Amino acid sequence: MTSESFLDRMRTRGLRVTPQRRAVFAALEGHGSIHLTADEIWSRARSVVPEVSRATVYNTLNELVERGELQALTFDGGPVLFDPNASHPHHHFVCRDCGRIDDVEPEGLEQVRLASGHRTERLELVFRGQCPECAATSTA
Repeated sequence: MTSESFLDRMRTRGLRVTPQRRAVFAALEGHGSIHLTADEIWSRARSVVPEVSRATVYNTLNELVERGELQALTFDGGPVLFDPNASHPHHHFVCRDCGRIDDVEPEGLEQVRLASGHRTERLELVFRGQCPECAATSTA
């Protein structure tokens, strides 16, 4: 998600691009595969616009999820995490040791089908194991 394309999409959809919305975007921008809680985003947004309220951040995040600009994710009953990489389908890898969450794009999923008659609209997979760093330091 780039700054200009995001701001252009917001304007095209009739949303005002306020300093508070810019601050929320800045909290998510340029961090690659990042998955933050609303409070982490609020903390980062406050470094850009100190007076931004927690309610404004939460409302902005909910609006961006509804409009498909962010993904809201939960893993194992943990807090909701926001993923700015919503522009193309991807899956997630959760490290069992450090808890890091990475976006992954496994090969071959286009062949996955359900033979049960269910109509699949979206496929979401979570891979679990060790991230490369933890695997490199593991003795097991």
